[in-house]
Formats: sequence, structure tokens, C-alpha cells
Amino acid sequence: ILSVWGSSCKGWHSVLHFSKQIFLFKLNCVCVLKKYKDIEGTVKIEEVNGDELVKRFAEEMEEMLGRKMKAVKRLAEAAEDADLDHEYNETLEFDYYNSMLINTVDEDGNPVPLGGEFPLEENEHFNKLPVNIQQSNIQVPTNVYNRDPDILNGVFMSEALNDVFADNFQEDPTLTWQYFGSSTGFFRLYPGIQWTPDENGVVTFDCRNRNWYIQAATSPKDVVIVVDVSGSMKGLRLTIAKHTINTILDTLGENDFVNIIAYSDYVRYVEPCFQGTLVQADLDNREHFKLLVEELHVKGEGKVKKAMKESFRILNEGSLCNQAIMLITDGAMEDFQDVFQEFNWPERRVRVFTYLIGREMTFAENVKWIACNNKGYYTHVSTLADVQENVMEYLHVLSRPMVINHDHDIIWTEAYMDSVLFNTQAQSLLLMTSVAMPVFSKKRETLSHGILLGVVGTDVALRELMRLATRYKLGIHGYAYLITNNGYILSHPDLRPLYKEGKKLKPKPNYNSVDLSEVEWEDSEEKLRTAMVKGETGNLSLDVKTSVDKGRRVMFLKNDYYYTVINETPFSLGIVLSQGYGQYIFIGNVSVEEGLHDLLAPDLTIANEWTYCETDIDPAHRKLSQLQAVERYLTGKEPGLECDMQLLQQTLFDAVVTAPMEAYWNALMLNVSGMDEGIETAFLGTRSGLIRFLRYTGIEKRIGKSFLTSTDKENMFTLDHFPVWYRRAAEYPAGKFLYYMPRQDTRVIGSSVSYQDIECYVIDNNGFVLISEQRNDVSSHTCTYRIWLESSVHKKKGDILQPCDTEYPSFVYEPSVKETNSIIKCGRCQKMFVVQQIPESNLLMLVVQADCDCSKHVQENHTMFLLLLLDPAVHNSSVKCDRMKSQKVRRRPESCHSYHAQVRISSQHDTSKNTYIHTTLLHLGPLLLSFSFTVHQMLLFGDRFSLWANYCFFLFVNAATKCVL
Repeated sequence: ILSVWGSSCKGWHSVLHFSKQIFLFKLNCVCVLKKYKDIEGTVKIEEVNGDELVKRFAEEMEEMLGRKMKAVKRLAEAAEDADLDHEYNETLEFDYYNSMLINTVDEDGNPVPLGGEFPLEENEHFNKLPVNIQQSNIQVPTNVYNRDPDILNGVFMSEALNDVFADNFQEDPTLTWQYFGSSTGFFRLYPGIQWTPDENGVVTFDCRNRNWYIQAATSPKDVVIVVDVSGSMKGLRLTIAKHTINTILDTLGENDFVNIIAYSDYVRYVEPCFQGTLVQADLDNREHFKLLVEELHVKGEGKVKKAMKESFRILNEGSLCNQAIMLITDGAMEDFQDVFQEFNWPERRVRVFTYLIGREMTFAENVKWIACNNKGYYTHVSTLADVQENVMEYLHVLSRPMVINHDHDIIWTEAYMDSVLFNTQAQSLLLMTSVAMPVFSKKRETLSHGILLGVVGTDVALRELMRLATRYKLGIHGYAYLITNNGYILSHPDLRPLYKEGKKLKPKPNYNSVDLSEVEWEDSEEKLRTAMVKGETGNLSLDVKTSVDKGRRVMFLKNDYYYTVINETPFSLGIVLSQGYGQYIFIGNVSVEEGLHDLLAPDLTIANEWTYCETDIDPAHRKLSQLQAVERYLTGKEPGLECDMQLLQQTLFDAVVTAPMEAYWNALMLNVSGMDEGIETAFLGTRSGLIRFLRYTGIEKRIGKSFLTSTDKENMFTLDHFPVWYRRAAEYPAGKFLYYMPRQDTRVIGSSVSYQDIECYVIDNNGFVLISEQRNDVSSHTCTYRIWLESSVHKKKGDILQPCDTEYPSFVYEPSVKETNSIIKCGRCQKMFVVQQIPESNLLMLVVQADCDCSKHVQENHTMFLLLLLDPAVHNSSVKCDRMKSQKVRRRPESCHSYHAQVRISSQHDTSKNTYIHTTLLHLGPLLLSFSFTVHQMLLFGDRFSLWANYCFFLFVNAATKCVL
């Protein structure tokens, strides 16, 4: 470069500055190697066995999750026993702690009703939230009357759970939230908390809408929602109908399949992409349906027959478990009876639930007939306030076979974020899975009605579960991940479920329906995904390109994947070991005394985000830093701490080997001639998460003491990971030195390097500027259209985020090319550039002619191209359709409860509170009979009488105004 432009690059001394730093780095390495040679005889290198490692991790996870399942089983048994002992009291008076009203007083200073003093104390285990670990309290949605007799009886009965909650937490201190969601709408939560309403003062949280409740209460289901959009459905009726559809969608999960058909004079699918098929009811698809439902408008005459035929046709190609049609109409319809005889009778395999919309009852008989003759449920929805309770009733109908048979299936949910915790910023507990179990009535007189009392459950923070797959055993680039039976990610280092809107973090629309194939995209044939979804155990290798630094940089690795199923759950675990550093583990043996002495040096710390010792089990340990916990354990002050001895041994070894660095760095600092201007901090990191550092300039704010930088910590869902500078340096060729500028650091290094007709830059091997005359160039990309790419997808106010595949251009310089030059043509001029490697580094000197301005010409071409590529209106809609309706390999839940011989019929109003069947006239041809027996008395009369009486009761109720079969 100097031969081309001579001394025009006045900043060349900055490059020499790098050479001097390289010399200092070499001295550092020599210092460490010398100490290593002294203890080399005690060191051994072991090859990592990926097959054994993944199995061991899976067994530890199975054991941890097993403890959660046992806790839930104890809760279910206690709730059922409490209900068995409780006699329903219509006039019960009972005060309980309402989580909205606790510690609230009226204007006279007296506790408000259902309030009272409820002690709360910040708790480290619950992310410093104020909680009461002595007892639970009750949350009731705004639309549920908190003194309704059903609520009071349920709350009173479930008080028995308080002792079980506390005992569970005592037995397993890693438990987080435990709860009981009642079918009547109240939610008992332990530990008790203060519930805060939304900005409108309303509590919309209804436990019955949560995935853990719905999945535990029912088996997988295929649902077709059929909505009347004829002219008579205009105005408020259409508004109610839309709200009903959205509420039904909220009761579905990733084990369910769904579609929506609108009908008037003709039949149409609300999403043409989904025509003729059922699609998975994951969060992504459900939210997509809701947007389309909002666009529905009314026109024409309602002809339901064709819509029902189409519904039966697509259900006929679905699963063998629960199947249902949800008919939403105002009842105005033509002849429709023969379609059920043709497609659904006599088996009545498909249940039909009907929702009569509006205040008019003129066509109610039609809608009732459809439900009563197809094992369904009829309900009248006259106002928006009616929707929630009426929609939830269908879940009770579908649960009856399971309840009567007392099949206590344990379910695990997909990953989700708790909105309540989200509002409290308890973000380490945000991403979680729940284990839940249904609670049934065991009273003999209610067995044939199949009364579901509710669902019990507990949450498992995925962060805590992934702690078991310790990262240091997997190597610098290694990691562990979890997926569900549907192939969706529970936990993965590349899962980033949040985005920033202003200063607030918000969940992305499809954060819990990200498929494994979308992050491990080198698995193009989906061999890895298919094997894991099927619950297989095995391994395979892939050549991968992995991005670091938020997609700005790329590394080329060869990864070995090992996978196995976690028994008793729908989850599969995978681990990744990179060939090279990930294949071996380095084990050194030093005494505790020697290691501890060096570990407590002032220039040393360890990664506090890693788990060296488990500080979350005993409340007395929760305020200890990891370094404090390690010290107290090794000195015998806290022998009860659970610590990872293999990691501690590695850390002690690293502390001993790197100990000479402190004296060496101090000597350099004292010798002014040995230091060069501009060096601020010297630091050294090891695989055990240890870091040594020494500041030379006293700039406290610029360089942190922690192993991970603030950028590394941004993804709160990744654990025990290595910082970007560490990962990049590890893959860089031996003997070469890596320069790296963190994204947040925008300082200009060295002096300006510009002169009249030329522009000079120092760039790294990925094309990012380290030295430039312009401050804004530093840490930005020389390829300026990268900046325009970000601006073209900027979210405008009111826009709805849509999932998409984004391509990020990445540049990697070929190290074998020591120098190159070329000419850029732009418009009427051309400019020459020269690039030359800076020896023994990842840096290049770039010199460009400045007298030819190409910026405008280049910007026009690239901006036009990128806007066309990324504009939402034109962005590859066929790819989006394929993604949404793709039916990838999945593993359906093993249990299915769609039928039970004892399921009879009951009125729309639940009969669980009625012990007696009152005197009723039954008309059987010429025969007129009268009965007045208790259910218990009828059973004493013998099986034949029982069956005959049930048949008579069946005929009577079938003639009632509202019924369910």
C-alpha cells in the first residue's frame, strides 16, 4: 500500500501500534506456558463421549422433572379428597385472601372485604418478587363474581392445598409456582402474591384459558369452526361471532388442529392457503386466523348444508381422537338435517357444538337440534359478556370420558412466557414449561356426569432445567437444546423470543412455535429433527455455518449432534459438540489449598452467570455470588452447598496456571517504557469461566469485570455460554491474533487516517471498520447497504410483526490472500482500492481513492433491490403459506379419551351440585311412570333397573329444551 500511495496514509503508525500490542500478547502467552510446563505431569486430556453425555444429561433432567410430576400428583390427590369430604353449601359465607385486594384499606383505614393483611416479602428464589411462602391466595377474573356460591365453595374446599403446597416446596426447593385452576374460574396460586390489574384496572387472566389447563382437561382435538356470515349476522351479531371464534382459538394448543370456514350463499375458507386441510393450532397460526377473522363481513343468505359437508370432509382426513365442529350462527338456515345422517350417524364420531348468536330466539330449535343429535352442546350467546363462560363449556363435554374413567394424564406444555411475570420484569423466569394434571370429582353420585373440578400444575423455568446440561462439558461452541414432540424449540441458544419496542421488551408473535429446522437449518433433509421428534436415540454430523454477534459474523464448524428422549415427557434433548475443541476436555490436578490461594487474587473473578455451586436450594445461600459460594464451600464454611466438583477442579487449575499473569502485568505497569499508549486493560479468560484482568488507565465504565460482556448477556435464555471474543479467538489460527470491537464500543482507535484524494481504513476480517477518520464508521460495516437493510424492515407504529426468514450478508476475508487491488466503476468515474493484510492479525489495511463519489449510485441500486426483497406486501407469500401449513413429522400424545360408554346426557346447567333426581314424568308410548329416588338408591336396585332407569332418563332429557349428549 505504501508503494502505491507513499506516505499519504498518515495513520500508518496506528498499524505499527498493533504490532507492538502483538508483541505484548506473545509475552503473555509465554508466561502462561512456562507455568503450565511446571505442572504438566498432573494434566490429562479426556475425549468427550457425546452418547454417554446426552444420556446422563437426559437422566438428570428426567429426575428433576419427575420431582415436579410427583408434586403435581400430590396436589391432585389432595384436591380430590378435599372435594369428596366437602358438602356443597349454597349459602356458604367465607372470607378468603383475594390477590387483587390484599393489603388494601378503605378510606377509613379498614381492610376491604376479601382483603386483609397478607404479609409479602421479597424472595430471591422468585426473582425478588414479594411473595408469601406460608400460604396461597386467590385470583378471580373481573368477569367472575368473587362471592358466587360456586367460587366460595371451591375456594373453601381447596384451602386444603395450602399444606401440600408448603410440603412440596419443602421437599423440592427448586419448585417455583404451584397452582390450582378451578373449572369455576378462580385460580389458587402458591406462593401468594399481589395481583396487579392491567392499565384499565381489569384482570383478564383466566386460568381456564391457559394451555396447561386446556391440555390437561381434554385430549388432542381436531376442530372446524363454521361461522355464518350471511346478511342477518350484521352489526353486534358479527362482533359477538368474531369474539366467539377468537375465544375458541384461545382454547387450542399445538397438539390440536383447526380450520375456519365462513358461509353465506357459498362456502369459503378464511385463509385460502389452508383450503381443504387442518393446520396445527400453534400460536403462529392462531394469531394469523384472528387477523383474518377481523376482516370478515356479511352478505347474502345463510346456507349451512355445504359448509357442514366441507367440515365433515376435512375432519374425515384428520385424527382418531376428539373431533368437533363449532357452528356459530343466528339460526336462520335452510334444510340441514340429512347432512348429519349422511356424514355423522349412527356413530356420531364428530361432536357438533352450536352457538346461537344474538337476542332473538326464533331459530333456537334448529340450533338445539343440531347439538343434541350430534353429541354436542348448545348455548345461547346474546352479549359479548356471555362469550367466555359459554365457550368454556365445550371443554367440560370433551373431558367427560376422561373424567368418568379417572384417567389422570400428566401433560407438559410447550414453552411459554408468563404474562404476569413479564409485567414484573422477572425475566429469568419468563420462558417456562408447565406440568399439569386434571382433578376430578370422586363422589359416587356425580360419576356418570364426569365432573371436572379443575387442573393442578407447577411451572418449570427452562433456565433452571438447562443448568443441568453444563456448558463447560460441551466445549466453547457446544450447546444443549430441547424440543417438543411437535419439533418446536423449548430451549436453544439461537432462540431469541423477545424484541425491543422503545424501551420495552415484548415477545415475538411465534416465539414458541419455532421449529428445530429453522435454527438447525443445515439439517436440510430433517434427519436430525425427524429422529428427535420420534423419540429416538442416536447421533450424526453436520458441516455448519454458525452466526455470532447477532448475525454480523459467521464461523464454519463441523458439529457432532447427539440426541435422546427424556422419558415420561414429550421432550427430546440434543447436545452439540464441535470437532476440535469440543472433542476433548482438559483436566488438571492441583491441591485445593494452592488453587484457592490463587483463586482469591484481586485480579480474578469467575462467571457469576454459571453454576459452580447451587445457591438456589437453601434460602441462606441465595445472596451469595458464585465466587463467594465457591470460597465458602472449599474452606468448609458451607459444606451443605451442592457444587460441581469437576468444574471447581478445572477452575482451581486455571487459577494456578494463570497466577503468574498478575505479577507480570503489574511489572509492565510499573515499567512505563514497557507500556504503549492506548492499552487500557489486559485480560485473560479460560474454559472454566475464569477471567483475570488488570486496568492500566482506570477507565471503570468502559471495561467490565465479568466474564461475559453486556452484549453476551442480552440473550437471557442462554446459559453458561462463552463471550463472542472467546469463541472467535478459539477458532482463529494458532499464532495469529484477533482484534475485535464490541458492538456497543464506538470509540475511534488511533488517529485519523485520511488525506485529500484517498481514504484509509483498518478493517477486520469480516469487513467491520476499526479505524476511520469518521467516528460513525467505527464498528460499522464497510458494505453500507447493510445499514439500509436494517432501515427497510423498521417496524412502523401500528404494524403487526410477522415471522419471516431474513438473510444477513456476511463477509469473510480469505487469509491466503495477502494483498489485492481492483477498480470500482460508478457512473462517469472509477476508483481504485488496495487491501493488504496486517501481519499476524485478523486486520487489513484498506486504501480507497476518494475523488470519485460512488455513494449515491450504489445506494439507489441497493435500496431499490432490498426494499423489493423485504417489503411485506411482496415478500414471498407462497413461502409463508408453505411454512404455516407444513405438516412436518410430529409425535401425537399417546393418550386419547374421546368416548366412554357411561357418558349419558345432562342439562346445559351442570348437575354436579344435585344429589337427588326429582320426580319426573317419563312418557314411553302408553306407559306413564313416576320416580323419586336418589342415585344411590337406584344403584341398590341392581344393574338391570339401573340400566332401564338410565334409558328412561335419557329419553326425557333428550326432549328437554337444552341438552348435551
